[in-house]
Amino acid sequence: MKDNKIKQPTFHGLGIDPSILRHLTDLKYTIPTPIQQKAIPSGVEGEDIIGIAQTGTGKTLAFAIPVMQQISIKKGRGLVLLPTRELALQVEETFAKLGGKFGLRTVVLIGGASMHMQRQRIKNRPHVIVATPGRLIDHLEQKTISLNDVKILVLDEADRMLDMGFEPQIKKILATVPSDRQTMLFSATMPEKISQLAKNYMKQPLRVEVAPSGTAAEQIEQEVFFVRKDDKLKLLQQILTEYKGTVLLFSRTKYGAKKINIALKRMGHHSAEIHSDRSLSQRREALDGFKNGKYRILIATDIAARGIDVVGIELVINYDLPDQAEDYVHRIGRTGRAGTKGKAIAFAMPEQKRDVKLIESLIRVRLPVRSYSQLPEIKESFVDREPLQRGNRRSQKDHKDKNNRYQNQSKAGPRNSGQASRNSRNRRPSRSNSRSKMR
Repeated sequence: MKDNKIKQPTFHGLGIDPSILRHLTDLKYTIPTPIQQKAIPSGVEGEDIIGIAQTGTGKTLAFAIPVMQQISIKKGRGLVLLPTRELALQVEETFAKLGGKFGLRTVVLIGGASMHMQRQRIKNRPHVIVATPGRLIDHLEQKTISLNDVKILVLDEADRMLDMGFEPQIKKILATVPSDRQTMLFSATMPEKISQLAKNYMKQPLRVEVAPSGTAAEQIEQEVFFVRKDDKLKLLQQILTEYKGTVLLFSRTKYGAKKINIALKRMGHHSAEIHSDRSLSQRREALDGFKNGKYRILIATDIAARGIDVVGIELVINYDLPDQAEDYVHRIGRTGRAGTKGKAIAFAMPEQKRDVKLIESLIRVRLPVRSYSQLPEIKESFVDREPLQRGNRRSQKDHKDKNNRYQNQSKAGPRNSGQASRNSRNRRPSRSNSRSKMR
């Protein structure tokens, strides 16, 4: 009888070195994701690549394997640039896991960590440098590192780096590394700035795309509640009784994250917060605690939207809608990873219907609206009034500014929804100060 089973893809036949291939099997990597299938063959051949894929699709392995293989052939270094400390630490973990057996040495250059310790690691001549743009510039200016032997450069989450205002640093780094190099650029979206960056700094890159730019994972069930601001905490309490697994909750501001965390702790939940006001050690402790089950709920701002790679997140809650529609995709991409199912719930205030429409235009999906009847009462002691008052003043101003941006965006069309706010933020004189906190 003829076997009609569909044959599963494997890492064999992608051009991977046999020794790396055997190690992948030992690590239980057996079935490549679509982005890995498309990017690895050209990557190991030394071609420039633009990879467009939503979050949670296995992009790290898609560039880590070519980096390892290319530097073993060309005897140079690999350089990986990322927007946040958390992403840098997680990428370095992947390299250590994949290359430790082969004696691969790495260094992580991120803000909030000891410059002295980083200089010591640099002296050990690492094969792969994993860095955020700001801290790498610090080392270049202090002449503690040279990039003249970089043979392969990776720009991961490139659109996010530009959103965060790192374009000047990225261009400075690109001018420092040798022009005779391989470049791999990965991004969840493809705005005009990314296209221009590729045109100016890449050599006939091959574009590989596994999902239309801006699409959300199909396996994520999404819904939205329209709720008054004063009822958000009550609705959150109700939802947390419905779901029993791990929860990643997004607040638009760090003040809001602090307020929500205080309220959740007073309700008896195990929670932690992660944002730019937290030190590197505090952020690592919160993320590690979320991974190992110490904390059921992690409250984050958009600095962590693409910096959290945790298996099995049951639910993502958009307690506040993001300023940019594109960030909605990155946020909910923390659940439903690697083919698993996930759930995403958004809280929108009645006056934010336009914001929801922009998100729906971007993801090409109509969000089901869920209603609620009677919400539980919240004890007065659960609410931290002082941070709430400060956050309200800031939120009212931000919301007014955001409404103006959304009006301009609607005139330009939904596909340009993030550009106005990005340009606005890049003109702010205080950007350099806030950027230094995120290195």
